[in-house]
Amino acid sequence: MSDDTTPPVRLDLRGLKCPLPALRTRKALRQARPGQHLIVECTDPLSTLDIPNLLRETGDLLEGQETTNELHVFRIRRA
Repeated sequence: MSDDTTPPVRLDLRGLKCPLPALRTRKALRQARPGQHLIVECTDPLSTLDIPNLLRETGDLLEGQETTNELHVFRIRRA
């Protein structure tokens, strides 16, 4: 079930170091409804490994990932 009418949950995790971005993302996913979108913003370079690995564990979907000026942005949809 997709929830396209609800704005995405934005997580500003800039400045947090491993493992906090992944832990905070996991917590937000637990609270999200199926189909809900999250936008996660991180500055920790390890988040580019940790967050995709977290999503493989949880079964949630990484719909997009981009890095600009050391800011890593992940677009996630709750399964």
